[in-house]
Amino acid sequence: MKECRPCDWFLILCSAKLGITASAEELASLARAVAEGAGFIGSTSPLDSDALAGIDVRRAVGPGIKIGLDASRQVLVISGDPGARAIFAADLQGMATAEDGGHLQIGYFPEHPYLVEESLPIVVDSLHGGMPTR
Repeated sequence: MKECRPCDWFLILCSAKLGITASAEELASLARAVAEGAGFIGSTSPLDSDALAGIDVRRAVGPGIKIGLDASRQVLVISGDPGARAIFAADLQGMATAEDGGHLQIGYFPEHPYLVEESLPIVVDSLHGGMPTR
């Protein structure tokens, strides 16, 4: 498994949604790991009852991406086939390159372009650019 450099982002488990907050550089790193289908990105935030230790990206047979939580390791797990990972990676890269920051809510609905029904909903927040103007 490819080991990515730890990020100074933090991941928080809140109510029914997982949240990822990251800089543009960190989102781009996550997008690359998702596109490649392998890697572990550790969090440098202190572990407590709400924080996650990192994100584990894995290849899987399709169709689709599953976003899950390995609670015993406090790790968000993203697994999926190459086509679905490419779409998700493009969404993450779009967040990384957006000049006005913002957030991306990702949750399953019937006919979702890449998520499978078993996926947990997540919110990806960008630390750069303030609130979006779009």
